[in-house]
Amino acid sequence: MKKLVIIPTFNEKENIAAIISAVLNLNENFDILIVDDSSPDGTAKIVKNLQETESPLFLTERKIKDGLGKAYLHGFRWALEKDYDYIFEMDADFSHNPEDLPKLFEACKNADMAIGSRYSKGVNVVNWPMSRVLLSYFASKYVRFILRIPIADTTAGFVCFSRKVLEEIGLEKVKLKGYGFQVEMKFRAFKKNFKIVEVPIIFTDRTQGESKMNGGIIKEAVFGVLNLKFKSLIGKL
Repeated sequence: MKKLVIIPTFNEKENIAAIISAVLNLNENFDILIVDDSSPDGTAKIVKNLQETESPLFLTERKIKDGLGKAYLHGFRWALEKDYDYIFEMDADFSHNPEDLPKLFEACKNADMAIGSRYSKGVNVVNWPMSRVLLSYFASKYVRFILRIPIADTTAGFVCFSRKVLEEIGLEKVKLKGYGFQVEMKFRAFKKNFKIVEVPIIFTDRTQGESKMNGGIIKEAVFGVLNLKFKSLIGKL
């Protein structure tokens, strides 16, 4: 079973070498694809240097920075072309613990999609200010209420997909670019009746680099969810 961890990056020079090493040192046969959006801080150059000593490590560079979702879609298509069986989403900043990757994989073998969930067993978030915790928690509640999906952590970005989900979900139809992308992927998988499971994890906020969260991303997610619901109601999803 071929397993690929996709890590999108933009200005992650402080974290990239360490996260690559942490994943490859698991000795669980995870390949890594770095999708770099032309980081001006030299993230891609660091990865290229690591490719001389670290394997299996792949890099694809995009010329424009147009959202987390677009970076992942680029990576998904790459993974399908290379015949991977399981494809993972993971952040570069250690907010997602690489040691949880095997747990997601084991869960996904008995499902179609496994989510590393912050909220399936209470609230498991470390180092976030309370305002950010409340924003994230109630955003998931809002999504669950509007879209009626039985998922506690609807905005989670630590996910394992079986190949068939990405093949059948309609990647060309996915439009949301920011964190709303995470909601859209889960909703489309749910509407296709794929089996989705949540695996409790502890989410730890980054200690190196800068967060990519901004007001535009929040706005897109709020109105994007309403648009998804509308499309679903009129059969245009």
